[in-house]
Amino acid sequence: MRPVVGIGMVGYAFMGRTHSQAWRSVDAFFDLPVEPAMVAVAGRSAEATARAAAKLGWAHAETDWKRLLDRDDVHVIDICTPGDSHAEIALAALAAGKHVLCEKPLANTVAEAEAMAAAAKEAAGRGVRSMVALNYRRVPAVALARRFVEEGRLGEIRHVRAQYLQDWIVDPEFPLVWRLQKDRAGSGALGDIGAHIIDAAEFITGERLTGVSALTETFVKERPLASGSAGLSAGGGVGRGTVTVDDAALFIGRLSGGGLASFEATRFASGRKNALRIEVNGALGSLAFDFEAMNDLWFHDHTLDSTEHGFRRVQVTEPDHPYAGAWWPPGHGLGYEHAFVHETKDFLEAIATGTDPAPSLEDGLRVQRVLAAVEQSAAEGSRFTTVEDS
Repeated sequence: MRPVVGIGMVGYAFMGRTHSQAWRSVDAFFDLPVEPAMVAVAGRSAEATARAAAKLGWAHAETDWKRLLDRDDVHVIDICTPGDSHAEIALAALAAGKHVLCEKPLANTVAEAEAMAAAAKEAAGRGVRSMVALNYRRVPAVALARRFVEEGRLGEIRHVRAQYLQDWIVDPEFPLVWRLQKDRAGSGALGDIGAHIIDAAEFITGERLTGVSALTETFVKERPLASGSAGLSAGGGVGRGTVTVDDAALFIGRLSGGGLASFEATRFASGRKNALRIEVNGALGSLAFDFEAMNDLWFHDHTLDSTEHGFRRVQVTEPDHPYAGAWWPPGHGLGYEHAFVHETKDFLEAIATGTDPAPSLEDGLRVQRVLAAVEQSAAEGSRFTTVEDS
């Protein structure tokens, strides 16, 4: 009999649905040292939370997330709420001795993220584990890209080009959902999707951004109030409200190894649905990835004779590729949801073995400090701004 690890999840909307699917699937595809149990989901509405529990596979529904902390059968708190509640929930959970998985960005401010990282460090000394949910690290092609860099196949890193392009709010009549409100979300495209490409760049290269120069823009400054929202869809209500976050962020940066980097995060790239793209150029080769073709990694080996130069496609579905061997036969691709399954797998293994998972809350704080430097630079006329050290 394996030890049971009970999960309590806070929030059941877009991210809650995605995390629920991961908790349902992980034990069926990976040989885990523990058995995950979907104990309870918490939400504000008793009726809606009960419906979500039944639909998503949770045994119980709670209308107050604090009740999850009192349950002896809950060992993990999975935070899938807007950013304005991350710090409160995580700090309480860690103090209660619960392991914490927290959606990104870690918090709405650096101060909140610092408090969370400090609490996580203290809790780790008591055997309590925590991780921030930067799921794109767990895409097999992204993990393979990191492996290529670690093996030295790119040599010295000269350039990183990273983009995250979406178009779901191009329509100026799209309602004012919580992601467009600074008090709820912290920032707009910058924190929501820019956090992912910052982490992807640092994860793949093993280097850090040391400074940035940035521009941000809000193209549509007023929108209809939302009558309700689900995922990235919403209905319009009565009246209009002010958009208080960025619609797009564009910034350049310098890497700790001396290389140069550029980043673009926008929800106004019409025709682009979920295009997380990254290209890394090194002295010995290059790699490129686009999430809209997520099972492919493109690699150029510059050490070959010039007659063989050019990018070649690596289909990342072989059994010895990261994570892929647990799934389907070679060539049978994975989808968006699988990175979350890999995330829960790694987290459960860390809990079982008593090791610190990555990305840690300290890593989440690191991303938060880059986001803060971007916002400061943009507010100060794109002045080059140093990223605060941990």
